[in-house]
Amino acid sequence: MDFLSQPDFRIAIGSDHAGFALKQAVLAFLKEKGIPVEDYGTYSEERVDYPDFGARVAKAVAAGEFPAGILICGTGIGMSITANKVPGIRAALCTSTYMSEMSRRHNNANILCMGGRVLSAEEALPIVDTWLRTPFEGGRHQKRLEKIQQLTQQVRQSNDD
Repeated sequence: MDFLSQPDFRIAIGSDHAGFALKQAVLAFLKEKGIPVEDYGTYSEERVDYPDFGARVAKAVAAGEFPAGILICGTGIGMSITANKVPGIRAALCTSTYMSEMSRRHNNANILCMGGRVLSAEEALPIVDTWLRTPFEGGRHQKRLEKIQQLTQQVRQSNDD
C-alpha cells in the first residue's frame, strides 16, 4: 500500500538551514495535496545542526507517531546518516524519481532524504510525489528487510555485552 492510500496519513518533516528553502516548497506541495504535515523545524535559514532535526523526525516515525517522514539538509547525506541511526528507520537519500520509487518498492523506506543544495524544487517535488505514491512490493524484498532488522538486533546485543 502506498502512503497516500493509508487512512489518516500524516507526515513529519524537518530540515536544517541548508534545506530550509526546499522544505518550504515541499510543505506547500504537501499542503496543496491536502496531506497533514508536522514541521519539526528548523524555521529559518539561521545556521543549525542537522542531527538535531533529523533525530526529531526519525524518532517520531520510529515511535509510530507518523508512518513517514521527509528530511532535507544541504546534500541529504547527513540527514540520511542521522535518521538511519534510529532503530526501525529506513531512510533513503533520493536524487531522482527512480531512486524514490525503488526506495519504496524494494526497501519500504519510511523517511525520504533530499539535498536542498542538490535539488531544485522543480526536481524535488516529483521525487516526493513518486515516493508517496509508490507501494512496497513485499515478497522477496520483505525477506531482505527482515535480515536488516536481524542485523540491527545483533548489533544491539553485542553492544549490550
